[in-house]
Amino acid sequence: MDQNGSGAEKPLQVENISQLIAEILEIDHFILGDKKDDFLIRFRGKLTRPSEEAHHHLSSSLTSHQVTPWFRSVEDQVEVTLRKTISRAELPNQRINYLLFLITFASILFAGILTVYDGPQTMNIGLIWANSRVRLGQAIAFAISLLSILTAHEFGHYFAARYHKTKVTLPFFIPFPLSPFGTMGAFIQLLEPPRNKKVLLDIGLAGPLAGLLVTIPVLIIGLSLSVVEKIPVLLPEHFIFEGNSLFYLGLKHLIHGAWLPEPTSFDGIAPFFYWVRYFFTGYPIPRGGLDVIIHPVAWAGWAGLLVTSLNLIPAGQFDGGHLIYSLYGKRLKWLRPLIMVILVILGFLWSGWWLWAFMILLLGNRYAEPLDEITELDPRRKIIARIGLVIFFLIFMPVPLITI
Repeated sequence: MDQNGSGAEKPLQVENISQLIAEILEIDHFILGDKKDDFLIRFRGKLTRPSEEAHHHLSSSLTSHQVTPWFRSVEDQVEVTLRKTISRAELPNQRINYLLFLITFASILFAGILTVYDGPQTMNIGLIWANSRVRLGQAIAFAISLLSILTAHEFGHYFAARYHKTKVTLPFFIPFPLSPFGTMGAFIQLLEPPRNKKVLLDIGLAGPLAGLLVTIPVLIIGLSLSVVEKIPVLLPEHFIFEGNSLFYLGLKHLIHGAWLPEPTSFDGIAPFFYWVRYFFTGYPIPRGGLDVIIHPVAWAGWAGLLVTSLNLIPAGQFDGGHLIYSLYGKRLKWLRPLIMVILVILGFLWSGWWLWAFMILLLGNRYAEPLDEITELDPRRKIIARIGLVIFFLIFMPVPLITI
């Protein structure tokens, strides 16, 4: 009990702990922690119940004592570590979330105005506004579409966390007016570890799947509003081609009946090898060929694909990192350095990949480890996780932006 007499913590003796542990574990030995350790007591042995049931039972029994059990597999035994429950962080003032949402909407709207602006390069806001206001509806459509995608993504995470009774913040949106999209995305913060790998997968994958449910119809509508035109032979400086994923290429073909951008010739090589080269390098620039001039709504949908693919990179604290950890645990230690090498190589074609490689390096080989690492995914979730990996490969863009 605290000094105010309001605490509900009950004293817990080693004998009481051993009795509780014996209900779920055939104890081999235990170690008492001291002041320099980060645990109270650690047991090893064999579980006498399924791990998920055992953790739930033990966790429920220890809640009133402010103690949290952590399950780990060590050699051929189960290690049950009891730690003092860290007081769950208080939720931040939600007015911050609402304010950031409004600022981000304004920032994305400004980016949308710049997207529809077709006058001379200038920093004169008045001139940009005068030129763009006749197409303000398109800028608003861009802002609503992109913000809807980001909101769906983050609330996918949020509601999955709430479903599993994991304390979580509302989304924090990040305005960035000087970027092509007016935002650097959004994030939520888990205020406690997920219970097990099932919960980790559900929370991690719910965001990308919810985002895609909005992204795909936005992209279909946007591409339907877009027109196919001839690419000028002489392109203006800083002209940008959007990159391609397999899904985006296929959707353009489905809507416009051609593989776009369509070159004037295949440079004497088989079309298949031409497209493989263009897909992975963005070259050669198909001057004089045909391409879809994407509507601002399509631009928002394309951005949604990019954001989802970046989040699904299977490393570290990204959604894809949660997915890969839930599915394979720590067995794929070689994957993180391989991804970093691939991103560094791709960075010579789009320098943004160097930032992502640095972020993965900075985050280290850390994952959002759940309280119970013993419980594996059930067959249904394993299928869903593998579908998530397939989605990543379908929407991944080796060269997101090609700048002349």
